[in-house]
Amino acid sequence: MILSVIFSVISLFLFFCQLFTLQKGGRFFFTGIFQILASLFVMSGATIYTVKNADWVPESASYGYAYILAWVAFPLALISGCIYVILRKRE
Repeated sequence: MILSVIFSVISLFLFFCQLFTLQKGGRFFFTGIFQILASLFVMSGATIYTVKNADWVPESASYGYAYILAWVAFPLALISGCIYVILRKRE
């Protein structure tokens, strides 16, 4: 999950850099790639927690809101990464 936050911040900085340096009509490939990687790291973190939850947490405990938020963040980050790859810079 920490890697996903790092890759999201890198994606944000790359977006601002590409926003000012990219030619008109260029695509935000690097921003999209880092955002897609961030979504994959969210998915892997949530999957690892799902598999290992029985070892770490007692049976009576529930998953909680952060777990649900991680599964909601995965498709949102994946969709935003795909939109960045498709997006073209306008004047």
